[in-house]
Amino acid sequence: MTMLLAVGSLAAAQPPAPPPAAAGPQGPQPPPPVWTGSAGAGFTMNRGNTDTTNVNLSFEATRDPKTRSVWKFKALYLRGQTAGAATVDRFLADARNERDLSARVYAFAAVQFLEDQFKQIDYLWAPAGGIGYKLIAAPMTTLNVDGGLGAKIEKDTGLDRRTDAVVTLSDKFEHKLSKTSSITQGYNALWKASDFGDVLQTFTAGVAASLTARTQVKIEFLDSYVSRPPSAAVKQNDIALLTAFVYKF
Repeated sequence: MTMLLAVGSLAAAQPPAPPPAAAGPQGPQPPPPVWTGSAGAGFTMNRGNTDTTNVNLSFEATRDPKTRSVWKFKALYLRGQTAGAATVDRFLADARNERDLSARVYAFAAVQFLEDQFKQIDYLWAPAGGIGYKLIAAPMTTLNVDGGLGAKIEKDTGLDRRTDAVVTLSDKFEHKLSKTSSITQGYNALWKASDFGDVLQTFTAGVAASLTARTQVKIEFLDSYVSRPPSAAVKQNDIALLTAFVYKF
């Protein structure tokens, strides 16, 4: 009897078994991946009356361990040639961390990089930090806006390197039209803090449609604007229409 009571007491002291993993139609579902992203490539070539070649390469990655902190990385390379001479040579990259302060408010730290041969920008680094707000956070639609302060370290062709304080503003919008298609929009601006007439702005708008669970076709409009180019020979606006095949991971 004493042994039975001891066994019963031991069993009662054991913690309850954890609940079983949520099961879907195919059984228990694995946890969402920490890393997600995509890599894309586009290529166009014309031969005949014109001799042009255009290439675009893109990469995006997000590290989201489902805590308060999310890392986001993005890069885009554009290269174009006409009659053997380069007409586009641009590389953009961005890395940022967003940390939730509440359900809607987040703090961010970011660094941007730009190299653009035809805007005569040898390199431009722009570290910044600030506060953002999730205006829309729905399953099918998201819209984030943020702003902050930072610095711009820029070296233009034929000119000395300069460093300026900047004010930043950006937004990112995405709407899922269906399970296989979506539209996106993004905006980013760097204003020189001592002269708001000196600004670098980038605007994007795109649409994507899935071909398979891992692949999609994407069309994106890109507008890059600088209010004060390094020389009179450089135009303020550069516009590109990109078509790419994208692999998601």
